[in-house]
Amino acid sequence: MTRAVVTGSSGFVGKHLTSRLASQGQAVVALDVVTGAPAENVIPTRADLRDKAALDSAVEGADVVYHVASRVQTRHTGADEVFAINVGGTRNLLAACRDKGVKKLVYVSSASVVYDGKDVENGDERLPYPSSFHAPYAKTKAQAEEEVLAANGKGGVLTCAIRPHVIFGPGDTRFLPAILGRAKSGKLKAYVGSAEKLSDFTYVDNLVDGLLLAADKLVEGGPAAGQAYFVTNGEPMAFWEFVGRVLDGIGHPRPKVQVPYPIAYGAAAVREWLDAVRGIPTSEESLTRFAIRYLTTHHYFSHAKATRELGYRANVDLREGIARTIAALRA
Repeated sequence: MTRAVVTGSSGFVGKHLTSRLASQGQAVVALDVVTGAPAENVIPTRADLRDKAALDSAVEGADVVYHVASRVQTRHTGADEVFAINVGGTRNLLAACRDKGVKKLVYVSSASVVYDGKDVENGDERLPYPSSFHAPYAKTKAQAEEEVLAANGKGGVLTCAIRPHVIFGPGDTRFLPAILGRAKSGKLKAYVGSAEKLSDFTYVDNLVDGLLLAADKLVEGGPAAGQAYFVTNGEPMAFWEFVGRVLDGIGHPRPKVQVPYPIAYGAAAVREWLDAVRGIPTSEESLTRFAIRYLTTHHYFSHAKATRELGYRANVDLREGIARTIAALRA
């Protein structure tokens, strides 16, 4: 029986990946700081990425590690902890894999690792990492990805990275719930962005497909070793049109008032500065400067490399993915 480790197994993507692997008959070490109940083929394991000894124990005997866990944060306060988890934790995991003879590590990265605040239209893997980043999350994910790819083949561990963008689907605990919470409370009156600026989205089952394909291709002499791949639905849509379709489906009105970029960005900057001065963390549910840049630029990508080298395709299209998401939210 193949033995897999999934870090961040209690999170949105981690749960879907753990469930898929277990349903295929693999033994899954479900690793997180918060563990769930045992299930068939699932071994809940409590460990912090900052604890190398705990990781050594968790990955021993594993054939493949899927590194899903990370701290998602676009505000600038508390960046040291984001670095310790996203970069330091990844270093610990790579070292644990080398020390315990794990052969494969698939890293869940992010399309934001190439985002420099400007339009990205049909971007591919030739895009460089930016010289500067607009959020700790993007910076630390890029650094961790770079170190994962550089570690390929060292100590016998083959590595690759998968870059999704705006993951959605049933079980989402962060993206749509934050927006819908504001809609239900009547606070979602205005929006920032433009119908002309397009975003990519990734239905969670498609991302899981991409991760499993990457693990299959992660072999000596195979195409995936040391490579990064964009994995999205490949159907760019204006961000607020996507959100609007979900709001329509659950009976909430779309926001109708558009806030100009300079006003929104200035207000976000002031709020982040005041929060930093007062030592109060800026809520991730509020619009940060990073989020406002995202909403006012193109950011969509080509998954042609993943299709060509991994055999990836978006098996669930955007329309179907939105319908499944709405059904889950209604339930």
